[in-house]
Amino acid sequence: MAKVEIYTKFTCGYCFRAKSLLKEKGVAFEETDISMGGAKREEMIQRAGGRTTVPQIFINDDHIGGSDDLASLEDAGKLDALLAE
Repeated sequence: MAKVEIYTKFTCGYCFRAKSLLKEKGVAFEETDISMGGAKREEMIQRAGGRTTVPQIFINDDHIGGSDDLASLEDAGKLDALLAE
């Protein structure tokens, strides 16, 4: 199973949507809450190529993007293959 990481904020609806999709698929993921900012937020920005919005999702250290990007992969039938790696 792939290593899935997601950076989130506590009150983020898009974060909830992305986590719900991953949970529906039975995927375990590592969640990092950056609500308070700090070093983990800076880490996310660096890893995400300057993106500052949440969620930011990584599968096997590859940047997937946000909630809409994750949903697009699912709609295109490409998410399962990424998660199986």
